[in-house]
Amino acid sequence: MLVGYARVSTAEQNPAHQADALNRAGVAPADIHTDIASGAKASRPQLDLVLRLLRDGDTLVITRLDRLGRSLLHLVTLGAQLRERGVGLQVLEQGIDTSTAEGRAMFGMLSVLAELQRELIVANTRDGLAAARARGRVGGRKPRLTPEQAALAQQLYDARDKTVAQIAALFSVPRSTVYGHLTVNTVDPAAGSTAPAPGTVESVAPNQTGRATTRPAAAPPPTTPRPERLRPEPASAAWTTPKRPARPIADPFTGPGQ
Repeated sequence: MLVGYARVSTAEQNPAHQADALNRAGVAPADIHTDIASGAKASRPQLDLVLRLLRDGDTLVITRLDRLGRSLLHLVTLGAQLRERGVGLQVLEQGIDTSTAEGRAMFGMLSVLAELQRELIVANTRDGLAAARARGRVGGRKPRLTPEQAALAQQLYDARDKTVAQIAALFSVPRSTVYGHLTVNTVDPAAGSTAPAPGTVESVAPNQTGRATTRPAAAPPPTTPRPERLRPEPASAAWTTPKRPARPIADPFTGPGQ
């Protein structure tokens, strides 16, 4: 049984020419499995499925060796596993058939070339990025607001003429973009300058009107003075009860006063 495998690196690439070549080699359309993934990944959804479907006597058919993988270790390991399971490998454009000794030798040599090709691509990409950075070009998405628009948005916000939602509508951008370009300060009417107001905390969280507001700083908790501990008075100043004079004891034989 012939099982076909095709791969493209990105969704923008079209694997139709690989499917056509596999069909001409005798692979049924239902037996062609296509991955959209980098060849450097050893595990891919459709490739893992193909390896589970293959049985002794089957043949895996691909258009080029780099469609199967770009790592020498991965290709050599995969080729050894297929031979142990009795599964053949055919590479159409490079004329490789692992059922013969010549095909296995060519498989090993082209595996080295596939890995070398990937390393060259990575090296060229890094050199191109370094050259672009040296010329002041930075990758990534361009900002939605130009420096002039960001400065105008800051002026409108500092003057409190418009809310953040109105500024976003003015430049046709979402509010999150405006918040990313704003530096929130509190306008001091007396001084006519922007400076953080005392006792406030700067915040860019919008309220219900879409305007970023400031919130008062949390006041410290009130402190209760500790009561002074009462000290014991000296013994000389303490209140004492005067002693009563002792009564004379009457003699039962002589009587009192005798």
